Amino acid sequence: MPRPIQARIDLSALRHNYHVARRRLATAPRPAKVWAVVKADAYGHGLPRAATALADVADGFALLELEAAVALRDAGIRQPILLLEGFFEPDDVTVCAQYGLIPCIHRSEQLQMIRAAALPLRLPIYLKLNTGMNRLGFTPAQLPAVHRELAASTAIGALTLMAHFAEADGGRGVDWQLERFAAMRAGWPEDTPVSLANSAAILHHPHTAHDWARPGIMLYGGSPFADISAASLDLKPVMTLHSKIMAVQEIGVGERVGYGGTFAAQRPTRLGIVACGYADGYPRHAPSGTPILVAGRRSATLGRVSMDMLACDLTDLPEAGVDSPVVLWGEGLPADEVAAAAGTVSYELFCALARRVPVVEV
Repeated sequence: MPRPIQARIDLSALRHNYHVARRRLATAPRPAKVWAVVKADAYGHGLPRAATALADVADGFALLELEAAVALRDAGIRQPILLLEGFFEPDDVTVCAQYGLIPCIHRSEQLQMIRAAALPLRLPIYLKLNTGMNRLGFTPAQLPAVHRELAASTAIGALTLMAHFAEADGGRGVDWQLERFAAMRAGWPEDTPVSLANSAAILHHPHTAHDWARPGIMLYGGSPFADISAASLDLKPVMTLHSKIMAVQEIGVGERVGYGGTFAAQRPTRLGIVACGYADGYPRHAPSGTPILVAGRRSATLGRVSMDMLACDLTDLPEAGVDSPVVLWGEGLPADEVAAAAGTVSYELFCALARRVPVVEV
């Protein structure tokens, strides 16, 4: 028999969350289409299964990897596909044209590569503007050269302007970036399409939706806000990582648990050893006290997470023992809560799921 650990992927929850994004955008000044952001193997949920589940509802798919985009086309996906980091080599331009992919352009060399490719068609692009995130995108000082390159090129097709919000989930909000974006947009026709809103903006600033929104973490049931739960946003967990208790230990006061002995018992303690460790994707840095669900009841981890197992407190759960079911995160235990206890975000938990963990679709 295999180890009892397993990741359950609820595809109906994925579809539900996509529709939550669409409903939130119903209050926007004008109808917006919705990219399903499926980068990083659909945030660890599996790109093929996520794309298949959303194939009949998503307006388009957005990701990073050129080979993943090609795989979607080969699998029969016909919606628009957006490459969020664009391309990296001149040969990639031909692949974009061949497979009908839309690259995000964030530096002038990419525009020059398109012009040099001498394509038999005009390639649609997203032009990324740096409005304060300061990762990718053109600055105001660079825009005159961009306009000159676009004017000289006969290879560029439909153009959409995009930017990315740095603090849509925080106190500064989006207005300061919207002001910068408006100033930078002034050189283009008023009807030029725009894509701005990420998950946090869709949920708190739907007026930023414009023509295309880009929900990411909310599709997978995670909240983009540190102080607002996913459930209160009507988001459902898509991934549930679950396992079982594989052994039980009884220790006395002062005895320690695990590598480094980072947990010392303050009372006679009954330990459950769970078949899950950092080689399965559970965060090694999760401290004692990280929440865990055992036989449907809340408990906490104890000691340092090992490669293949971790310990939890069963002292107040006398009914729990060997083979009792355990939820590490997901249904009944929000991934955001586990991530917060571990000093990280649910994005990292999802993306870190190890290949050795069996996945079951429901």
